[in-house]
Parts: sequence; C-alpha cells; structure tokens
Amino acid sequence: MIDFTKLNVGDRIQLSATIFTARDKAHLYLLNNNFDKIKDSIIYHCGPIIKDNKVIAAGPTTSSRLNPYTPELIEKYNIKAIIGKGGMDNSVLSALKGKAIYASAVGGAALVYAKNMTVKKQHMPEFGMPEAIWELDVKDTPLIVTMDSKGNSLYDDILQNSKNILESLI
Repeated sequence: MIDFTKLNVGDRIQLSATIFTARDKAHLYLLNNNFDKIKDSIIYHCGPIIKDNKVIAAGPTTSSRLNPYTPELIEKYNIKAIIGKGGMDNSVLSALKGKAIYASAVGGAALVYAKNMTVKKQHMPEFGMPEAIWELDVKDTPLIVTMDSKGNSLYDDILQNSKNILESLI
C-alpha cells in the first residue's frame, strides 16, 4: 500500500487497493458502532450504483457535508486516505496531519471509475444501495492529492491566489 503521509498536494496517484464507500448514514454508523474492518483503510465518499454485484457507476459525492464526522472518524479508525470531491474544511485538514490525505476524484466520471472497481462485499444493506458501506477493490484509479498530511490544502492555495488576484484588480 502507498505511504500516504509521503504524498504532497498536487501529487497524482493511480490507486490500487481495497476501499470502503461511506456517505452520511455510514459515517454516523461508523462513529456510533465498532466496525474494525475499516481500520487503517481508505474511505470513498460515494453512493455507487451496483447491479448483480457489479459496479455500474461510482463517482465521488461532495465531501464537505461530511466535515462534522470526519475528524473523529480518522482518529477512531486510523483512516489513511479519504477520496471525494470538493475538498473538506480546516477541522479535517487538522485531523489529517501526520496521518492521512484527502484525494480528489473527478466529478462526472462515475462510469469511468466503475470500470476499474469490483465488489468484495456489501455492509449494512439495510441502509439502501447508495448509503450502504461497499467494500470495493479498485485498480489504477486516478486521483490527485488535494489535502496532504503536512497541513497543505490545494483549496486554500487556490482561495489565497484568487484573493490576491481580486485585490490586484480592485
């Protein structure tokens, strides 16, 4: 497995690993229960479409709504990486320090991502397809590190650069 703590903002990776999908209901479940299988793993903010145990579509969902749960989740389960879209807030950036990264997947590429994913197991099927915790094997999944374990955030960099440009124009 990749040593995610050695990656930097802007690094591009091709991930081949076992990942677990988790959206809102799954995050609440994971915080309020013990689910040791997810320790030292990778969480993908995704509500996949699965048919006959085959991944049909698996694009990233917006991560920011999961900000309130993520720092505790990283701590409780020693999460190594989070994959999603849109970035996360400074409480998550702090929780990532020395432990994990946030990597961005391309929104709108759900069918492309699905091609390199296979279902290992569905956990919590009673949550429904998009909210269940899906254990997936992924192969050569392209991602970009947008928040690293050193406290750097591509989102913060872009915001600061945008402010600087705006101030120069005013």
